[in-house]
Amino acid sequence: MSWITRISVVGIAVITAALIIILSAFNGIEQMVSKLYSDYDPAITMRSSEGKTFDSTSVNLNQLRKIPGVISLSKAIEETVIIKHGKKWVNARMVGVDYSFVDACNLSKHMVDGYPVLEENGEPTAVIGASLLDKIDGYISELDGYEELTLYTPLRDASIARLKSPFKVSPLKVVGRMNYNKDVNMSDLLVPINYAEIQLNYGTDITAIYFHAKKENIEQIKAALVAKFGDHFQIKTAAEKNELIFKTSESEKKIVVLILLFIFVLAAFNLVASLNMLFIEKKENIETMERFGATKRFIFQIFFFEGILIALKGIGIGLVLGIGVCLLQNHYGFLQMPNSGGNDAFPVILRVRDVLFILGTVSGLSVLSAYFPVAYLVRKTSA
Repeated sequence: MSWITRISVVGIAVITAALIIILSAFNGIEQMVSKLYSDYDPAITMRSSEGKTFDSTSVNLNQLRKIPGVISLSKAIEETVIIKHGKKWVNARMVGVDYSFVDACNLSKHMVDGYPVLEENGEPTAVIGASLLDKIDGYISELDGYEELTLYTPLRDASIARLKSPFKVSPLKVVGRMNYNKDVNMSDLLVPINYAEIQLNYGTDITAIYFHAKKENIEQIKAALVAKFGDHFQIKTAAEKNELIFKTSESEKKIVVLILLFIFVLAAFNLVASLNMLFIEKKENIETMERFGATKRFIFQIFFFEGILIALKGIGIGLVLGIGVCLLQNHYGFLQMPNSGGNDAFPVILRVRDVLFILGTVSGLSVLSAYFPVAYLVRKTSA
């Protein structure tokens, strides 16, 4: 095997392996991002199209729970509030929920410190985004088991002219810090829904209903809700709510794959050069074969299949190398996620359909890279 043939094999092998590893890494990142958002964001969120709030008694919640595929649902109250700790002030999104939401979002698995409860000894407590508490220099004391904040909640229908402050000021014990994704960590404050109702004087009004559902039933549930409520409510799935994030990830994946395929095409020029050198080297043998009656088609097949064998060797090595790296990463976790403290391995998900896609694509490009040069060389020889 000549040096240029070896370069062809190595080039094809490296790009094939890179395609497998990159696609598997993107699959892992997509699943990780999806999990971070889907754990916290409900499968479906229903809000009023006619205002910020709506009367929860106007919707038959028991009927909604009976929709096939619905695991649970939670009434929710969302409001922008101000949190004060010492001399630090920060805006936050207060989310009033019940314990069905706490269970559905696996809050206990996403705690940084503290514990996932929204009531203790009959008093309301809160769980705050990890970065949000850091922003106001707060921490969960191991001695007390909580951090006390001052909550400024906007009063409903408050008139600044009549009141000194349009806010209701209340102390609030934060008993835990949660870690989901950047948005939640920087903004959210979970409180009991009855506490949010009192703070905002909402009565039976709520801002949203969260549906937790089986993944395979999400679209059917949405269709059932749209058919039932029409234009009176905005009904969005978690994927629609975070559409930009998922579309950006998918676009990045496609762009990287296209770049690598382009590099593969460049690497295939080594195969062209290898076949060209082989053709020149065997020119006398070709002339001898022609004197013995070998047809141009027969000579074409010899060199074409030689090119295919070189490509298949590179593809085979690349597949073994790429799959091997992915399996080793999954088993041993050599590469760690940044800022994970060595606790989280970089996620890699190897999918059969991706391997088949890569195998089909690089094989097709290899066939083209072998066919046209050999066809040209054989035609040129016969001229």
